[in-house]
Amino acid sequence: MIRIGQYNTLEVVKKVEFGVFLDGGEDFGNILLPKAVVPSGTDLGDQLEVFIYFDSNDEIIATTKQPFATVGDFALLRVVGICSFGAFVDWGLDKDLLVPFSEQRRRLEEGQDIMVRVYTDKASGRIVGSTKFNRFLDKTPANYTVGQEVQVLIAETSELGYKAVIEDQHWGLLFRTESFGKLFPGKKLKAYVKEIREDGKINLSLQKAGRAKVDDLADKVLTTLARKGGFMPLSDKSSPDEIFKEFRTSKATFKKTIGGLYKQGMIVIERDGIRLNDN
Repeated sequence: MIRIGQYNTLEVVKKVEFGVFLDGGEDFGNILLPKAVVPSGTDLGDQLEVFIYFDSNDEIIATTKQPFATVGDFALLRVVGICSFGAFVDWGLDKDLLVPFSEQRRRLEEGQDIMVRVYTDKASGRIVGSTKFNRFLDKTPANYTVGQEVQVLIAETSELGYKAVIEDQHWGLLFRTESFGKLFPGKKLKAYVKEIREDGKINLSLQKAGRAKVDDLADKVLTTLARKGGFMPLSDKSSPDEIFKEFRTSKATFKKTIGGLYKQGMIVIERDGIRLNDN
């Protein structure tokens, strides 16, 4: 079955001057793949992976271009136009994606970069965008465990920190006091479930809990030192940004880790960095 707003692998069944037609099955018939996006050397019977969406005439069409997001995804997109019924955002295809006024938490402005959820409107069948994320999140029980690694997308900032979308399904909160590195809406990264509260809300951490994060970082430090010839110009005097750039961790955790390695006799802490202990 054809999945509109998703990638589909379809067979080339007809070649014409303006492109090729792909087999869309009984429900959709032949679907046009315009000449401009037909891969060189395409022939009858070939299987092509294409994205299926609606063109400017609301006709189903295929493309080999890759949109910035598919149906079900969240993505940071730029507003490129305003009309009488909503805003258009660039999602990487010839036809821009509409975010209707009814799907805007606040009025959007041209040139603005916003987080958008791409979905299929049940009433019209069209692919549209929404900034009203609560409609799509926390609809199923959160089946996570404390300490579990998850993929998150920073969605917005708040007074407490950063609201993040966990695995495209649930809201999570990363407190500002526990954040490090550059975080901004649209950034994807891994995090860990720190706490699942009684009200179901989820608190996140960028590091593993307790001893696990130190042990994991210790392995990375030793591996990196070996790769760099036994010396690295990082120490407890280095800036948080320098440490994060190399190890994606906080300065506090880094200091604790190298302190432990020093006590074990595995490294030597010098004035301008750390060195593997050859002894």
